[in-house]
Amino acid sequence: MFHSFSVVKPRVATIEEMAKFHTDAYLEHLHKISQDGDNDDPQSGDFGLGYDCPVVEGIYDYAAAVGGATLTAAQCLLDKRGEVAINWAGGWHHAKKDEASGFCYVNDAVLGILKLREKYERVLYVDVDLHHGDGVEDAFSFTSKVMTVSLHKFSPGFFPGTGDLGDTGMGKGRWYAVNVPLDDGIKDDRYFHVFTSVMQEVQALFNPEAVVMQLGADTMAGDPMCSFNMTPVGVAQCLCHVLDWHLPTLLLGGGGYNLANTARCWTYLTGAVLGQTLASEIPDHEFFTEYGPDYSLEISPSCRPDRNETKQLDMVLKRQCTLIKEISSMQMLISTIKLVPHGKETDCFSSVAP
Repeated sequence: MFHSFSVVKPRVATIEEMAKFHTDAYLEHLHKISQDGDNDDPQSGDFGLGYDCPVVEGIYDYAAAVGGATLTAAQCLLDKRGEVAINWAGGWHHAKKDEASGFCYVNDAVLGILKLREKYERVLYVDVDLHHGDGVEDAFSFTSKVMTVSLHKFSPGFFPGTGDLGDTGMGKGRWYAVNVPLDDGIKDDRYFHVFTSVMQEVQALFNPEAVVMQLGADTMAGDPMCSFNMTPVGVAQCLCHVLDWHLPTLLLGGGGYNLANTARCWTYLTGAVLGQTLASEIPDHEFFTEYGPDYSLEISPSCRPDRNETKQLDMVLKRQCTLIKEISSMQMLISTIKLVPHGKETDCFSSVAP
């Protein structure tokens, strides 16, 4: 791992930078209502603002700060100031081009990927949040230059309701969206097995030049979502598997609704990046009482049963590995098409590369 780090002061994203992905109309509306915290603007509903994305005074400035921090981290990678850059405040993976969604007002993950694409041809996005990274997948669903991989809970009625096995991208991005739907109760060992099985195939066939990884902490045992049964140790194993590729890597936060456990998780992951074993005892500080009753860094899994049946997990892995291999088949087909005589090239491409 790495042995030192530096803190870089982030800058605030400009509206022009956020407009690299978001529409002008959405950004202008968010800016307007943010100035006075107007919850009654009839247009807000059209932009996803309201129920799970409430309008509060200053929300535009906060979104611009989150987006700017991720852009700052991505720029550090482009400038080769380090091999890993972290913005734990980021990972707002649900926001769409023209609307807020799932407590996410700007999609800083998309902005970070677009920034890295200024230099790197192929960027891999890996999402281990409890929820499907739908906003990022949607943003790049038609391109083969960005591959998205999301491991998440998938069940009827669970937000955002997307990310089934059959969601694989569209057009030129067909097969470049990888989704691994999971059920409640999964623990570290099985999760790591699933993760590495998928990522070995992804790395071999996509051959990324840079990675963006979203590390939402709502998978932790004790989270109010009451879904997965993970600990920071298991997530760190997944993270270290990716870091072993020694690629420019941007790490982002995400969900996490038990605030003390979220802090525990991201602190442990920071230590893992640095190759440091952190002390178990939580140091005395302003929010010390939030870490009771044990006041330790560790998170213990609960006795919740694992509802992921071995047969179902094996089916998911087999299906996903088969789908991932379609990338290789598609690449070979396109290479073959490029070699045919000029007069026949257009007809071939019209059927495989819309």
